[in-house]
Amino acid sequence: MRKTNWLLACGWTLLAGCAPDIEVVPSSPADAELQNAVEVGRAIPANEITSAGQPDAAAFKAFADSGYAAVVDLRTDGEERGLDERAVVEGLGMDYLSLPIGRDGISFDNARALDELLQAYDKPVLVHCASGNRVGALLALRASLKGADDEAAMVVGKQGGLTGLEPQVRELLSGQ
Repeated sequence: MRKTNWLLACGWTLLAGCAPDIEVVPSSPADAELQNAVEVGRAIPANEITSAGQPDAAAFKAFADSGYAAVVDLRTDGEERGLDERAVVEGLGMDYLSLPIGRDGISFDNARALDELLQAYDKPVLVHCASGNRVGALLALRASLKGADDEAAMVVGKQGGLTGLEPQVRELLSGQ
């Protein structure tokens, strides 16, 4: 476990040097507790933003107890969450923000829309979809909008959960 934490810290440090104006914060013990609380996907903190797959009620409580201000849900209306997410999140004192984005909604416009939501908070924010893939895709595009070169933006995206949408994100980055 210590080797894994060391590798994560090194990765965050390298990433921080690659992308101008994008601060990446290494994991802390509290972040590890949040990672354990997220049943599906992963929780990855970066610059007051945590990317995750669909959290359950216990995970939302862990985020609320850790000082998170808001949850941005990228899942579309037709996707099952297993709970009344808005009620759970708001019941824990966090803001619930829905920004429904399907796989076909990965775009610079939606990355800007996510960035606008994130800029409204000075406390940590959880951004999730089903697996973290869409979150990572939008975080990569957001990094590009903030001045990261394509490879640095891809690193940000992968650190945020980007997997299967990588070809689509690379195409968008190369066409910008």
